[in-house]
Amino acid sequence: MDASEKLRIDKYLWAIRIFKTRTQAADAIDSHKVKCNGADVKPSKQVAVGDVYEIKTEARKWVIEVTTLLSNRVQYSEAILHYADLTPAEELLKKEKPVFIDYTGKRQSKQGRPTKKNRRELDSLNG
Repeated sequence: MDASEKLRIDKYLWAIRIFKTRTQAADAIDSHKVKCNGADVKPSKQVAVGDVYEIKTEARKWVIEVTTLLSNRVQYSEAILHYADLTPAEELLKKEKPVFIDYTGKRQSKQGRPTKKNRRELDSLNG
């Protein structure tokens, strides 16, 4: 990307794969979960090389420094080359609840009512 081009922060966070969609990135920025050098930002803020951003997502807290600009979403292995992760070690070690284990409304396996196979085994034991 050419240095003279302008890049919005919501598009940059989407391109480096911190957020799954630009809408999620813009919502996080609007809810004050993204800060540039300690100050709140707007989704339209222009990204510059050397900016340090503090980002709070559901999964973890990030502290990143922009090393190069990236406007298009690329695969993860290439995206991580466009920023430096400055997250403190204690934040990485902090045990947070994984996002994917939230209650989905379904019962967990091997709990609740018996399956047909279990029912047949119980019936054969009873006679």
